[in-house]
Amino acid sequence: MNKKFLKLELDLDFCLIAIISPLKGYRLCFLINKFLSTNFERTALDYCLSYPNTKSKYFSQFYCTSTNDTDCYILSNKGAEGYLIPEMKQIDYFILLRHFCDKEELEFILERLKRIKEIQMAIEINPSSLKSKENLIF
Repeated sequence: MNKKFLKLELDLDFCLIAIISPLKGYRLCFLINKFLSTNFERTALDYCLSYPNTKSKYFSQFYCTSTNDTDCYILSNKGAEGYLIPEMKQIDYFILLRHFCDKEELEFILERLKRIKEIQMAIEINPSSLKSKENLIF
């Protein structure tokens, strides 16, 4: 009997920036809005991560659209029930930029984030290198 295997490849069409900061989410968004001239706002619902037979995990989520149709999200890595990306427990927030491919603009964003003194670290992360990258697809 022949066996057929279905290979699924995740669509990782986004850039990911990891942030370490002791700030609360709303305060971090205020400073990012100020330094980057963005308009991040908290979404009505938190980001919910759920799998069958497990307790759902909720993470605070902020959203902003830019003029070039890029969807921007700030997601908290730490929730009451655990971590969004468990292998990166030291990271506090992720900025997820969908449909974004301009390297120069990404460098500009990183440079501006590093100017915020309350942000201890801001680096770009390759999403395909993460073990739990499927947690970032929504």
